[in-house]
Amino acid sequence: MNLKEEALKYHLGGKVSITPLKPMDTSHDLSLAYSPGVAEPCLEIAKDKELAYLYTNKANLVAIVSDGSAVLGLGNIGAQASKPVMEGKACLFKKFANVNAYDIEINAHSVDEIVTFCKALAPTVGGINLEDIAAPKCFEIEAALQDLGIPVMHDDQHGTAIISTAGLMNAMEISGKKFKDIKVVVSGAGAAGIASAKMYRNLGVEHIVLVDSKGVVSKDRNDLTPQKLEFAVDSKEKTLKEALKGADVFLGLSAPKILDDEMILSMAKDPVIFALANPIPEVMPEDVARLRKDAIVGTGRSDYPNQINNVLGFPFIFRGALDVRATKITENMKIAAARALADLAKLPVSDAVKKAYEIDFLEFGRDYVIPKPFDERVRAAVSTAVAAAAVKDGVTLIKEFDEKAYFESLK
Repeated sequence: MNLKEEALKYHLGGKVSITPLKPMDTSHDLSLAYSPGVAEPCLEIAKDKELAYLYTNKANLVAIVSDGSAVLGLGNIGAQASKPVMEGKACLFKKFANVNAYDIEINAHSVDEIVTFCKALAPTVGGINLEDIAAPKCFEIEAALQDLGIPVMHDDQHGTAIISTAGLMNAMEISGKKFKDIKVVVSGAGAAGIASAKMYRNLGVEHIVLVDSKGVVSKDRNDLTPQKLEFAVDSKEKTLKEALKGADVFLGLSAPKILDDEMILSMAKDPVIFALANPIPEVMPEDVARLRKDAIVGTGRSDYPNQINNVLGFPFIFRGALDVRATKITENMKIAAARALADLAKLPVSDAVKKAYEIDFLEFGRDYVIPKPFDERVRAAVSTAVAAAAVKDGVTLIKEFDEKAYFESLK
């Protein structure tokens, strides 16, 4: 059986289901679950809508909303064809952070339509994960939903930004460089590229060069969206090859095998190369290793070191946000998640993690700057950091938060 056949068989009947949490074995059970007993929590919530967090599944429920306009590397395949991906996302929420999630694929594609849908959906869920929505409309949609009263995050933007930031924090520690002194080149000016550039800038990176399919995003161009214009530079560099000369960091979110030997060799000492095009990255790690031993290389693949994997972020970000009933996800919450991941990579790894990845040796260094998704400590570390940041930012509905006790409860 080849991969296609195995994958199709795996997906027969879908990947998620709904299971009742309460007994429904007797007539009395039904009278509590539905009529007449169900009226009682309805009446309580009618008096105080916050009681929905107590008497329904809202407190642990995320909607994964997509219009199917930018699905993985498949492009605009439409809402229905995107469903297997969104189901998979729901599985990851449950598997890694015990967050219940519904995948909701919608035949609505304009900014106004999607915003209106999400606003109408808000009473049902504790959070909304926007997924695989094309740029630039994804920026407008997410921004329009920040006052919804529940956390809303477009994972394609912020997931990659958060995880790559964690890796970058550790890479800078290894190389001894400071954020304010480095040159970062981002190839791919879509949702993830721009969100990553924003997060790097928030960390203190001053020299960021954004490159799209037409070359360097420079101020002399008249075809830039507002999001790209924010990062437009005065520069004589017009191509990716020119931009990479002397660069300390390359973040690739673009196309396979676009970096040649000359470009790799032209980068600064101790370069960071996060080549995230999937399944074929902008440069293969073995090709970088052939040219220079001082590089820190990451990809989006699980068969190479330093996988930039969004599953290290979104389940635990929503876990922490839901548990303190955050009304939004702030920049500080995202940075807190990145720092928690960076710190975790410095701790000794358990034998269980090594076994899961069939690795005998795993220690902080050039080949290990980002934790592995199956590291059982990620849940407590990231969720607690996010929850604590939300409380500090004053965007939560809870009155008391014991950070230490919360951390222990998730271990």
